[in-house]
Amino acid sequence: AGPGPAAGPGVGPGPPPGAAQGPTLPAQAAATQAQDFDPVQRFRLLLPQLKESLQTLMKVAAQNLVQNSSIDNGQKSADGALQRFDKSLEEFYALCDQLELCLRLAHECLSQSFDSAKHAPALVPAAPKGEGGPGAESLPYTQYLPLIKAQIAGAKDIHNALLEGTNKITGKLPPPGGP
Repeated sequence: AGPGPAAGPGVGPGPPPGAAQGPTLPAQAAATQAQDFDPVQRFRLLLPQLKESLQTLMKVAAQNLVQNSSIDNGQKSADGALQRFDKSLEEFYALCDQLELCLRLAHECLSQSFDSAKHAPALVPAAPKGEGGPGAESLPYTQYLPLIKAQIAGAKDIHNALLEGTNKITGKLPPPGGP
């Protein structure tokens, strides 16, 4: 039991089928491909499949239970074809795993977004005043300096922590003028 139809176009290499038919199709293909990489959208597409898979799993389990009960009671022979419970369970778990990956990816994207906003809240203007685009949100150079100093101090702290950890692992003593 694979990922099923949720894999959709744009997952494999190359353009989706029919992308060269007209001028509007490449834009549609790009939108579809971007949609495939959005973990929240993928989650929304997989959720109904998970519900259907769970219903199928419960139906197969109930049918197998009824048939096994009838066989145990001597009312029926084991000739009837049963649907495979393990295959239904495997499909359900595969969808659960895909949903978990989507949620982890979405959480990681959100975490990176928060970190990015925290450590670099605004841009420094690259062009002289008046040449930048309208509505460009940026910091003047004098306000940008403390931000850079804070980032350099953070990088030094990380560097010192890594050195200290490396020294502990290797058993080396820190240099005499140490951190």
